[in-house]
Amino acid sequence: MRKSIVLQTAAGLCLALLLCCSLGLAQDVKYNFAPGTDFSKFKTYKWVDVKGNNHPDQMINDQIKQAIDSQLATKGLAKTESDEANLYIDYQIAVNQEKQWDAIGYGGYGRYRGMGGTGTMTSSTINIGTLVVDMYDAKEKKQVWRGDATKTLNPSKDPQKNQKNLEKAVAKLLKNYPPPVKK
Repeated sequence: MRKSIVLQTAAGLCLALLLCCSLGLAQDVKYNFAPGTDFSKFKTYKWVDVKGNNHPDQMINDQIKQAIDSQLATKGLAKTESDEANLYIDYQIAVNQEKQWDAIGYGGYGRYRGMGGTGTMTSSTINIGTLVVDMYDAKEKKQVWRGDATKTLNPSKDPQKNQKNLEKAVAKLLKNYPPPVKK
């Protein structure tokens, strides 16, 4: 009976640790918009460069814009080079560093550190990239929407994995564009 309780407790601790680790790697998305904006009037957009915004190298720049273009197309927006566009869109990025903790080798009869188990905790520094997308009403010359997704740009050795992660983050970021209409 005692072993069963210890095993259940250990299983619970392992599950909690795994959940914490997976939640720590999930993308965090936030957005804000100008209340009272009629988003249904926006049909076209144009990419603009806002002075002072941080952009990456040309390849990553193209990948970011392609991911955003793809999502905006699903929202019914058409990209144009015309100054007559309804929306002006820009983005910026920031990369911060955080500590990542990994538990290795805990087990046995479910004993945890300090309770007779064996194992190690290691830490490493990971880069956490934030993508911020800004949308401006071209006619009114005011910002109408802003969204940011953290843990979006985390370059790995696998370019395909990077692109998938970026596309997933942009889809999640633009999920709430246009903002839901309250009834």
